[in-house]
Amino acid sequence: MTGSDGESHSSQRRNPDALIRRAGVRGDPDHDQHFLVDDRVLDRIPDYLPEGTDTSHVLEIGGGPGALTDRLLAVAERVTVVERDPTFAAFLEREFREEAEAGRLTVVEGDALDVDLPEFTACVANLPYGVSSEIAFRLLPEKRPMVLMFQKEFADRMVAEPGTPEYGRLSVSTQHYAEAELVEPVPPTAFSPPPAVDSAIVRLTPRDPDYDVDDEQFFLDFVKAVFTQRRKTVRNGIRNTAHISGLSDPDAVVDAAPEELLRKRAGKVTPEEFAELAAIASEFRRGGDG
Repeated sequence: MTGSDGESHSSQRRNPDALIRRAGVRGDPDHDQHFLVDDRVLDRIPDYLPEGTDTSHVLEIGGGPGALTDRLLAVAERVTVVERDPTFAAFLEREFREEAEAGRLTVVEGDALDVDLPEFTACVANLPYGVSSEIAFRLLPEKRPMVLMFQKEFADRMVAEPGTPEYGRLSVSTQHYAEAELVEPVPPTAFSPPPAVDSAIVRLTPRDPDYDVDDEQFFLDFVKAVFTQRRKTVRNGIRNTAHISGLSDPDAVVDAAPEELLRKRAGKVTPEEFAELAAIASEFRRGGDG
């Protein structure tokens, strides 16, 4: 899956505009359909997978007319595409009949938020931006290498460091599961029809965090709660969001938490510090529930 390998394949790859013509369906901005048509970007995307990634079964969400599917079939042993549009699902099966009959391509018609996802070794996708957050957080707990296209503003927040304006709940939640890197900005002109926003490709390399979390869902809910009060101190954030975090005694959490963390605002709190606060909060929550 080296760059030179990708270049050797590029001359044999299907033309994105020709695929759209053969599918007979134009992208519909009202339905979040913007198809990547820039050959150079398409050829690069599979190469962004982390070195040594197992590409025996690659998952793609939202195959559309199949330009990225075509590139993935060049590097993967098997590809499963989840496509909610029945017209495109049928087209993919026709266009890639040879690969489908050989067992190298499976097309699953349905919504990626609802269907049973197969076991996969990596995921590469140009996600529908309207549901990119929900899909990403369905995929991230699977702990697989991923290369995903997002709206650039969303991508910036995924990779943001503490203390930066973009840092927030999305940054902490993403980086809890993976190392997140923005590997390439992509302009609207790379798509048909062009979206009204810039895009970016994010590489997500799974890793365990360097802190312990006993109850992952509570940790994520606690982070979400505190960030709803990002302009206030953590002390006030904990007190004001018990209805979100599920705390029965937020004042007890504040009494037990380190003062240096309570004085901070959420945007300055590292994921490790959030884990420390959540561990304290979780003890009180269980005590209150019991």
